[in-house]
Amino acid sequence: MQVTIDKNSGYCFGVEFAIQMAEDELNSGAETLYCLGDIVHNRMEVERLNKQGLRVIDREQLGTLHDCKVLIRAHGEPPETYQLALQNNLELIDASCPVVLKLQNRVKHAFDASTRSNGQIVIYGQPGHAEVVGLTGQTRNQALIVMHEADLDQIDFTRPVTLFSQTTKSTAGFYKMKALIEARIAAAGGELESFDANDSICRQVSNREPQLARFAQEHDVILFVSGRKSSNGKALFTVVNGVNSRSYFIENENELQDEWLAGATSVGICGATSTPLWLMRQVAERVEGLSVAV
Repeated sequence: MQVTIDKNSGYCFGVEFAIQMAEDELNSGAETLYCLGDIVHNRMEVERLNKQGLRVIDREQLGTLHDCKVLIRAHGEPPETYQLALQNNLELIDASCPVVLKLQNRVKHAFDASTRSNGQIVIYGQPGHAEVVGLTGQTRNQALIVMHEADLDQIDFTRPVTLFSQTTKSTAGFYKMKALIEARIAAAGGELESFDANDSICRQVSNREPQLARFAQEHDVILFVSGRKSSNGKALFTVVNGVNSRSYFIENENELQDEWLAGATSVGICGATSTPLWLMRQVAERVEGLSVAV
């Protein structure tokens, strides 16, 4: 049986940079480094770094910390996090992804402009997601978050609308939402000229969709490795499963079921932008160790 790991899968540069910053800090002698939220939406990697001294905290716990170091992960943070750090004398190790930081700046400028034109900022993204929290923070938490068509009911389509996307969302999903908003504006008698849609999806993420689709078509069985909390993982698995019905979503090699591989001559292993290569290799080793009747 041929087992192939997708060369385009694995960490995006933002996640890789954040993990490298955490490891560098811990290797420099720090016994404990706090991280505001999971550094990556992958349980296996979080557990590995926890053994090295990376301690995950939530926002409530952040408010109780003083005089220590806190890592800001790739997802970015809202302005109030930086204000709290100044108040509590926290040293921030800022690993915010440059793509996310650029988007935060664009959202802030758009919000400032919208306040002068009675407009609305709309973000296509997952409510409560760390990146979305950081983006809405640039709008004093006034941005409207939409994931499904029903969420559009909160928008006033007679007023200007500026649309952005969480960087890890599906490209197809964004353009579907754009079309739905345009239809709602027309139905409400609004002006399409007052609608500004910004495709702010990270191209390192969106380019993986066609690459993964081709990879999934080349193999009998696809094992998609990702943390279940990963928004990007859910989006990319939908792409894979859409072209290969024998695609399976797993967090690690222990979830692999032998019968999935029955009759397969080639198995492809791929993952999300939050999936470490070492984890995909462990899955590959498990597959190679199985004795499956072909």
